[in-house]
Amino acid sequence: MSRMKDLYTNEVAPALMTKFAYKSTMQIPRFNKIVINVGAGDAKDNAKVIDSIIAEISLIAGQKAVPTYARKSVANFKLREGVKIGAKVTLRGERMYEFMDRLFTFALPRVRDFKGINPNGFDGRGNYSMGLREQLIFPEIEYDKVDKIRGMDITFVTTANTDEEAKELLTLMGAPFAK
Repeated sequence: MSRMKDLYTNEVAPALMTKFAYKSTMQIPRFNKIVINVGAGDAKDNAKVIDSIIAEISLIAGQKAVPTYARKSVANFKLREGVKIGAKVTLRGERMYEFMDRLFTFALPRVRDFKGINPNGFDGRGNYSMGLREQLIFPEIEYDKVDKIRGMDITFVTTANTDEEAKELLTLMGAPFAK
């Protein structure tokens, strides 16, 4: 079992149980999945861009990424429906906890002038989304092999009913929120 899963089972779940006075252990918020998404507007011109993005996300997540396609045609962006415009990967179970551990302990502290992640990224239903400006903060990515610096969106999907519960869950798991 991973370190983060142990942390959740032994410390976070009991702390949430007492703080929010749940009557059943099934009410305790937990993580469903983590979705990592990278969009690339320049991919419509060059198909090899998507391949490099998929390779990089797969390295970061430890799981194969899948391409995402344009849902609508937009003439102003010269975009046709069905064209590959990004990549995403959905992490669950052990890989999810493993990625969370690497993100909070190794990757985020490597961000320049890091003061914490934005506490306003909650959606009102207990899910949290954050953006990263570059993929170079992950130790798996080699600087010399990167063709272009790209950002990514990371979404933590939880079973929490409110943002307050989700924020407490993430804080107890080690998320470095800005004060």
